Amino acid sequence: MVDEVPVDPGTGRIYAEGWQSWSPATWHPIGAGGRRPAEEWEQLMRFRPGTPVAATGVQGEGLLVVDPGGGEPARCYASADPVAVPTVHAAVTGDRVEVRSTGPVDVRAVPEGAEAALEAFGDGLGVAGLAAPPTVWCTWYRYFEDVTAADVRENLAAISARDLQVDVVQVDDGWSPGLGEGLAEGETFGSLAALVDDVRAAGRRAGLWLAPFLVGAETTLAREHPEWLTGPAGRNWGQDLRGLDLTRPAVQELLAGHVRRLVGLGIDYLKLDFLYAGAVPGPRHVDVDPVVAYRDGLALVREAAGPDVYLVGCGAPLLPSVGLVDAMRVSPDTFHEGGEDGSTGLRGLMPLAARAWQQGRLWVNDPDCVVARPSYSQRDRWSEAARTLGGLRSFSDRVEELDARGLETVRTLLADGGTAQPLPRGRVHDAARLAQAELAT
Repeated sequence: MVDEVPVDPGTGRIYAEGWQSWSPATWHPIGAGGRRPAEEWEQLMRFRPGTPVAATGVQGEGLLVVDPGGGEPARCYASADPVAVPTVHAAVTGDRVEVRSTGPVDVRAVPEGAEAALEAFGDGLGVAGLAAPPTVWCTWYRYFEDVTAADVRENLAAISARDLQVDVVQVDDGWSPGLGEGLAEGETFGSLAALVDDVRAAGRRAGLWLAPFLVGAETTLAREHPEWLTGPAGRNWGQDLRGLDLTRPAVQELLAGHVRRLVGLGIDYLKLDFLYAGAVPGPRHVDVDPVVAYRDGLALVREAAGPDVYLVGCGAPLLPSVGLVDAMRVSPDTFHEGGEDGSTGLRGLMPLAARAWQQGRLWVNDPDCVVARPSYSQRDRWSEAARTLGGLRSFSDRVEELDARGLETVRTLLADGGTAQPLPRGRVHDAARLAQAELAT
C-alpha cells in the first residue's frame, strides 16, 4: 500500500487519469466506482490493453489525486517518468481511502487543493514553448470514409467564399486504405498531391489523418510481414487490428519514409490516430516494455516530420506522449454511428472537462471537432464546451449545409484562433465539477 488517507465521504473526491485519449477520466465521489469495459474490444481500444480494470474502487494510469474534503491538503500520486506508467488504485474502507500502485509513484501533499495538485504535476513535466494552434476544417463528421478530393475542393472554395478563419484543411480517414496497403490513395479519392497543391495555393495549410502504428490483420503488409506485428489492437474497417512492432528496424524505416514523403508533398499538419496500437502487449524484435517501444516510435515520427509540422495525437497513451505532440485529443469522438443527430449526448464532455488542467501544460487540448449543422442537436452546447475547455478549434461540416446559426457558431469558435495557454484556475475548478456531474449521466 502506498498511502492511506482519511476522507470526508460527503465532500471528498478522487481524480483518476485514463490510459489514452478515449479512456474515461473524471472526478469520482468518495465510494463511487470507475467505468469499466463491457466487452473485450473496449479493453483493447478504450482502456489499457493487458491491464484489467479492478471490479471495485477507482483506477488510474500513472496519475491519481485524492481530495480528502473538509479543506485538507490534496494528495497526488504520479510518475514523472513518461515510460514508467504504473496503475494506481484507490479503494474506500470506511472513512479512509487506501492507495496502491503497481510501480513507484511520487506522493505529494498540496494544501492549495486538488486542481492545484494536477496543475503542479503538469508544470513539473517541463513541457515548454507550445506553439499556438492552427484553426482547422476536417472532413470526418460529414464525409467519413467516403471522402473524395472533390469534396475537399468544394469546401475549400466555400471556406474562402464565406471568409472563414480556417488555417488547416484536414483530410481525415478515407483518403487511403491505410498503412497496410502502402498509404496509397483510395480508388475513388483522387490525387493527394494535387489536392495539397490546391489547398496551399488557396492560402491554407494541408492536414492529413494517419494511423501510423496500426494495420489490419488482412492487409498486404500483414500477410507479407507477419513478423512485423505485435498483439491484438481491436477491430475496425471490417477486420481485426494488430499493432506494429516499433522496435524493428524495417518498420522504423517504413514509418519514417512515409512521414517524410507526406511532409514532402507540403503537408504540415498530421493527425496521428489509433496510437495506442504502438503500446499493445505482444512479442517485439527488441525485448522492451511496450510503453518504451511506443514512446520511441512516436519520437521517430516526430523526428521524421520535423519541428515545423504540427502533430496531433489521438487514441494515444497520454503520459507516454508528453513532449512529443503539439496537441492531444483528450476525449472520444464527437459521435459514432447512431449519434449523428445528437441523440446520444456529448460523449466527450466528461473527459474534456476533467482534463482541462492539461491544456497549455502537457499540450494543446483537442476536444474534437464541433459539428454546427442544423441536424446536430448538441451543436450549441458542444461548441461552447470546445471553445471554453479546449485549445484547438476545429469543425467538421459541409460548409454549404450550414444555416445562419451554424455559420455564426463556426465564426465564434474560430474567432480567437485557439490557445496554447493554460486555462484559468477558476475554469479548471468549474470543469472538475462538471466532469463529476457528467459521471452520473
